[in-house]
Parts: sequence; structure tokens; C-alpha cells
Amino acid sequence: MIENNINKLDLQVVKAKLTKARTQLILDQPFLGNLVLRLPLKAAGSWCKTSATDAKSFYYNPNFINQLDHHQTKFILIHEVLHCALMHFSRRGNRLKHKWDLACDFAINPLLVKEGFHPPPGLSIFHKYQGMIAEEIYPMVDDSIDTKPMDQHLYDDSPKNNLQDNSNNNSNSFYLANKPNPLTPVEIQQLSGKWQKNLASSIQLAQQAGKLNGEFIKLINFFLQPQFSWQSLLSQYMFSFVRDDFSYARPSRRSGNAILPSLRSSQINITVAIDTSGSISQNEINEFIIEINAIKSNIRATITLIACDEKVSKELIWRFEVWDELIFPVSLVGGGKGTNFNPVFDHVNTQEIASSVLIYFTDAKGKFPKYEPIYPVMWLIKGNKNVPWGHRIQLN
Repeated sequence: MIENNINKLDLQVVKAKLTKARTQLILDQPFLGNLVLRLPLKAAGSWCKTSATDAKSFYYNPNFINQLDHHQTKFILIHEVLHCALMHFSRRGNRLKHKWDLACDFAINPLLVKEGFHPPPGLSIFHKYQGMIAEEIYPMVDDSIDTKPMDQHLYDDSPKNNLQDNSNNNSNSFYLANKPNPLTPVEIQQLSGKWQKNLASSIQLAQQAGKLNGEFIKLINFFLQPQFSWQSLLSQYMFSFVRDDFSYARPSRRSGNAILPSLRSSQINITVAIDTSGSISQNEINEFIIEINAIKSNIRATITLIACDEKVSKELIWRFEVWDELIFPVSLVGGGKGTNFNPVFDHVNTQEIASSVLIYFTDAKGKFPKYEPIYPVMWLIKGNKNVPWGHRIQLN
């Protein structure tokens, strides 16, 4: 635990250290530098042990910053602003605060290390979460974990601890900020819009400077995309294949001399593949199956269900007729270590009855077929990986 001993510290020197680090970021990485500039620097009272943010300002313990070198200082600045830029303050929902705070830290820190930034001493970096977002990490965090977040996430902190800090009166005539109140729902909505604009302007600035690259951009572009529920997108996509059409094979019996076409609905054949490599949980599979079954109840469709990690076996292929309820016949435990998408496509390509569409439920971390098939492919993706072709729907 670090205490603010302001009598032994030149607070202006500490602030100058932070300002220098921000300036260096603007010069070297304008995308991150522009974002960091959006958070005013505020030296905090003794309530702040390291650093903190409420999505409005960057709070810091002067003694903590004083002990960091230049590179570690940049790490702390970026860490706090990414909580804001990735809108962690608006995405927790009903999740437990402690686990969510850890998941957010675990999503940011490996990314910073990969980009060459130096973490402060003693900070554990969980590289197994590299490339994952907080919603994916959260269910992997043990409920009983006693690890504390690196910083304080004040946007939904408990208001009972927001006491006045008596250390504001000091010989340095330097104001030490009190702990801010948590955000209100209205503030969360307003700040979400603000940080989306900050992201867009920062990307534009970096493009003009010719310095737009790295893992940050992939992640930010992911969060700038319009957010729709995957259930809604899946439903829209599926119903586009079963539009009712008119046929003269069975004429309409309506009165009149003209022979009018009748409305008919054709049956479609859907192949659903589920990645069982271990990155998809049983709960997620159950949710996915429930959604597919709900759509199936409203259309005329037979469904072939395939579970696959590196290969397709006959005992993991099931066929459901129009009148059958879609269920996942097995419970997955663990799963393989790798993913190869080719066996599923090879199986579909050899069937006598052509598939109207292939839906693949996966994290997209695997080996793709070299060529796109002639039938439509829809990827339901957990995570932020891209696919080489087909229609991509984000699950998170």
C-alpha cells in the first residue's frame, strides 16, 4: 500500500513527469496520445493507492507515479484511458464488479505488453487472455480469486467511500482531488457517446500522421462497429433464405377468370457447425442452440448439426427434420486443442442434398478452407478475429 506523503514530494515535478509521458505518446503514437489527452490529470488524496479513472479524469497517487520510470508511466496512462475508450464503464451489466474489474484489466495489460509497453513492478500479466475482450474473460475468472485490480475503476464504485480527504491542505499549495461519485445512468450514456467520438477523432488524427497500426486499431475498430444483438442479426439472415415466393404449380382458387399464382414456402437445408475446440463453453452452446431452435420453429428447415474441432466423426453428426426439436445431444467437456474448419466444409460438399447455408459457431481461431464455397456461409464469432470470407456476426 502506498500512502500520499506530500510533505516529502514535489507534486509539480510528478505532474511534469506525467505531462512528458503524454507528450511522448502524442509524438510516437498519436492515436493513443490523443486519447490520453482527453483525461485531465488530477493528483488524488490518500484514497487513491495507484491510479484510477471515472471515465472523466485520470487520478493518480503522486508517490506511486514518482516511483515509476518513463516507460512505466506511459503504461499507466494508456491503461486508464483504454478503460474509457473501450467503454468498460458501460458494459458491466449485471456482472459482479470485482470479477468485471479484473476481466477489464486482464484484457488491457497483455495487449499493452505485446505493443512494447513496460508494466509497473509486480504486475502479473496473464498472456492466456491475449486478444480477448472483457466479456470473454469474465467467465474464465475464478469467483474466489483474491487478486486486486491494478487500479481503481471509479465509474461504478461504492459511494459510501467517497469521503472528503483532509490531505488537501498542504504546504505545496497543490489541490488533491477527492474521490468522485460513481456515474449516473445519464452520465454513462453521455460518456459512451463522447468516447466513441474520441475514438473516431483519434483514428483520423493517426491516419493523417501515417501512424495507424498495431493491435489497438483492430480492437478499436471492433468497438466502433454498430452494436446489434447477434440473435437479431441471425434471425434476419435466416429469414432472408426462406422468403415466400409465388408459383403457378398450384393455382389460386380466388374468384375471377385470371389464373393467379399461389403463395408457397420452400423447405431449406441448414448445416450448423459448432467449434468444440475448448474455447466455446457449454452454456454458450446451449444459448446458441436455443436461438437456432426458435428460428427453426418459424421456418420450414431441416438442420444437420455437426460438432467439430480438428476432424468430423459420424457420431458427432445429427440430422433434425422439420418437425424435430433441435437439441445438442452431447455435453461438451474440455475439447481439443486446435480448430480446423476444413473437415466440416468437406463433409457438406460431399452430401447429395445441397446445403442452403452453413452456419459456423466459433472463435475463428483455426485453419480456413482456401476457397470460398458456392453456398452462403455465416460465421457467428466469439471474440474479435476476422474471417477470410462469408457473412460475419459478432456474438459478444
